[in-house]
Amino acid sequence: MRNLILSSLLALGLAGAVSAQPATPQPALDPTAQDAPIIFGGPDVVRIDTASGASHVIMAEIATTLDQKQRGLMWRESIEPGTGMLFEYAPPESASMWMRNTLVDLDIVFIDPEGRIVKIIAYAQAESLRSLAAEASVSGVLELGAGQAIELGLRPGDSVHHAIFGNDGEPAAVADDDDAAEESPVEAQ
Repeated sequence: MRNLILSSLLALGLAGAVSAQPATPQPALDPTAQDAPIIFGGPDVVRIDTASGASHVIMAEIATTLDQKQRGLMWRESIEPGTGMLFEYAPPESASMWMRNTLVDLDIVFIDPEGRIVKIIAYAQAESLRSLAAEASVSGVLELGAGQAIELGLRPGDSVHHAIFGNDGEPAAVADDDDAAEESPVEAQ
């Protein structure tokens, strides 16, 4: 009986040792491959206040990791109006984008660390391998469906609000005093 117990314990110990051996490492998936399982953050609200006084809300997926940034909007067959992807660059850098494996034209909006638009590239051509650079240090890049930047009236200098820029809690621009006075009733004295 004692031999049976020792044999059983020995067999269990060997079985444990065999199963504890490291698995053969699997090659890392290319994040740009169509079947790569990349999960993005968000969607988050990104508010853009224009110099003309308009305020727009974009529901953006968030790309913060290297794999997410490498994948971006590749393989998407459409980008719905009012949606996009916000890429975070921390620390800020002179980012550049390309359109490899991107099936639709995009508008690319480069945003500085304070949340100000510094450059817009409208109608970036699908599948292009041309490098599209900010030529400035940016903390974020917002990609939208082609034509959205023009439709929304976006311009360099406009303000983009999101946690990435540390300004997501700021209120939208307040109407000037003349407009506010017309809208609020004045009590007679």
